Amino acid sequence: MNDITVVPVPARVEPADVVFALGPDAVIASDSPGVGALLASALRAATGLALPIVEGGSEAAIALRLGGDFGGDFGDEGYELVVGAEGVVVRARTEAGLFYGVQTLLQLLPAANGPWTVPGGRIVDAPRFGYRGAMLDVSRHFFGVEVVERFIEAISRYKMNVLHLHLSDDQGWRIAIEKWPELATVGGASQVGGGAGGCFSQAEYTRIVEFAAARFVTVVPEIDMPGHTNAALHAYPELNADGVAPAAYTGVDVGFSTLAVGKDVTYDFVRDVLTEVAALTPGPYLHIGGDEAQSTTTEDYLAFLDRVQPIVGELGKTVVGWHQIGPARTVPGRVAQYWGHGPAPDEDVLAAVAQGDRMLLSPADRVYLDMKYTRETPIGLDWAGLVTTRTAYEWDPDRLIPGAAVLGIEAPLWTETVATTADIDLLTFPRLPAVAELAWSPQASREWDGFRTRLAAHGPRWTAQGIGFHPDPEVF
Repeated sequence: MNDITVVPVPARVEPADVVFALGPDAVIASDSPGVGALLASALRAATGLALPIVEGGSEAAIALRLGGDFGGDFGDEGYELVVGAEGVVVRARTEAGLFYGVQTLLQLLPAANGPWTVPGGRIVDAPRFGYRGAMLDVSRHFFGVEVVERFIEAISRYKMNVLHLHLSDDQGWRIAIEKWPELATVGGASQVGGGAGGCFSQAEYTRIVEFAAARFVTVVPEIDMPGHTNAALHAYPELNADGVAPAAYTGVDVGFSTLAVGKDVTYDFVRDVLTEVAALTPGPYLHIGGDEAQSTTTEDYLAFLDRVQPIVGELGKTVVGWHQIGPARTVPGRVAQYWGHGPAPDEDVLAAVAQGDRMLLSPADRVYLDMKYTRETPIGLDWAGLVTTRTAYEWDPDRLIPGAAVLGIEAPLWTETVATTADIDLLTFPRLPAVAELAWSPQASREWDGFRTRLAAHGPRWTAQGIGFHPDPEVF
């Protein structure tokens, strides 16, 4: 295990001079049927072995066990993985911990073609942050269920546990609301560049949530407001201050739209939408956006948040908003998501910290996956600068905002220039594993030279999984 290429790097690795070989008679014993099935599916596809799942099975080649004391305070997501000549045991206190141990085990096996051996030793591991996320913007360009599930699969392999779905924006509305049906049929029928757009039915959204949950990924839905609302304003004229619907928008400008903050119908709309989304979403968070509301006066903006934030609490959820919500009166547990860039946080961020908000860190010049790698990158933006894999990796979240209580890290992928799964792959890899290690591994265990060596070994894995990636010259 001295030369393991696991990403994120585990907290503790104790190598042993043995090797386990996965043979044709191997079986899997699992205390978690779901995690056992996921492991079996992955291994069967790669190896062609039968790998039946058995009950009990103390002699199983691979055993996934719940419970036991493996030393230290490793919380609900920690795990122990022990590899001996006769087999592998993954032990954890929860099914999530078992799942993360399985991801490590899969990375200890070859990318493809065998021989199917695992280096011996012991790994004891647990995450640095409880929130380790990626965001997919399905509003600028719409992506269907299969694409979203593919993205979930990719992030979960690197122990990321949150998918933030940006479900509404000027260019399109992406989740059906029964009480406001034209959000889907009218507001969903556009996207950047004038394509057909699209919208998830509530059944499709539920399928995404369930697929994510099986991989211990929590979905955080975002309904952005009071700005970034042209699609909703286009669908329902009464949400506009003048009662006149704007045309559908297919460009990429921001800051020009706003809900009619002074109308009661606006709050009927907000309550109805959030109520339906909350009912479909078992996770603890509802994201209400709040960014780039330049067309809303400061007075109206603060009044709007004073009315909307309590609605989230009444629905049993915790408010998340972009860091511009900082000056508004906070509510219990509120999370402010920082997306700024540059050397110092702005007054909105400082206001959030002063009110005791937890901070979710998404600095645009570090972890925005839609930024170009280089000037030559064929897609992406560069308003926050160029973001190489090394740029995404080499920073310390605890030092970014003085005095902040850091909830975790999230890497957003905005899709103004992203129209295909190949585009998603190019901008996501290899930077997403860099962010994953930042969020999971102890700061003291992270250093660039070791990371890039481990990461380079993942290129063949991505190729075997059908994932395209940017051949960053600092890595490959």
